[in-house]
Amino acid sequence: MREARHTVSEQNSDPIPPAGIDLERPSAARIYDYLLGGTANWAIDRKFGDAVVSKFPLARDLARANRQFLNRAVRYLTKQGVKQFLDIGAGVPTAGNTHQVADELLRGAGQEPDVRVVYVDNEPVAVAHADLLLNEEGDATRHAVIEADLRRPDDLWQEVLDTEIFDLDEPIALLLIAVLHFQQPDTDGNDVGEESVARLRELLPTGSYLALSHATDDGVPDEHRVKLAELKAMYAESASSSLIFRPRTAVASLLGDFQLVEPGWTWTPDWRPEETGPQAQRIRFPTPAHAVVWAGVGQKLP
Repeated sequence: MREARHTVSEQNSDPIPPAGIDLERPSAARIYDYLLGGTANWAIDRKFGDAVVSKFPLARDLARANRQFLNRAVRYLTKQGVKQFLDIGAGVPTAGNTHQVADELLRGAGQEPDVRVVYVDNEPVAVAHADLLLNEEGDATRHAVIEADLRRPDDLWQEVLDTEIFDLDEPIALLLIAVLHFQQPDTDGNDVGEESVARLRELLPTGSYLALSHATDDGVPDEHRVKLAELKAMYAESASSSLIFRPRTAVASLLGDFQLVEPGWTWTPDWRPEETGPQAQRIRFPTPAHAVVWAGVGQKLP
């Protein structure tokens, strides 16, 4: 698929933004959309995205590899019999959304798609585009999108239940893909990402899964560590969200007491490559550590 390319000079051709959109600072969700080749972004996001790519030429491939981990995790979990996915921080819809991956797998196996998905984001553009996508190709009995904030997990959980999509007698796969390396500040500026995830783990039914990916500067090539530090400074200065690069042990702790499934924690290219879907792009790195994103899946056991 050809990537959408934009320049800052296209600003006048940008659509009028939905109400509540902040175009004073680049948005993490819209920057990610741009890096993936999407079009739900504005000039301010593209200018920042181009600066990211200039500083870190592998940025587009990192985003694609992370998206590929989502693809593989959904395929794996669907094969384990999971019928419910809660995709928090889902971002702007692009090729290979959670419900599309699951439905493609089931149809390929000659089964009627029956996986249920609730998408969650706090970025209005992401929610608006997801709503449009689901209106066009979704199933209102199986798919929903809500605007909610990870920093208020109980409120988020209640809004998810209010959709009446999920059955709490069945396992739910919680997806936190490339979410927690963005700081989740409370009113005092303290990151509450770990506490929010811990609360969601408590709320999930027994048998549920948590799939998580998180950028890290731990164990990456030296030249990447320098570029990641520069990237962190760029986000802190100009973007709507600041970055936090936890060490790999701290990323692993986000699964709590969930039992890690094989192959354990890996760099994104190494997580079950056999589960790569037929429509997924192939990405190659000099070494897996060049992908800088640490990924794993755990299950909540009795």
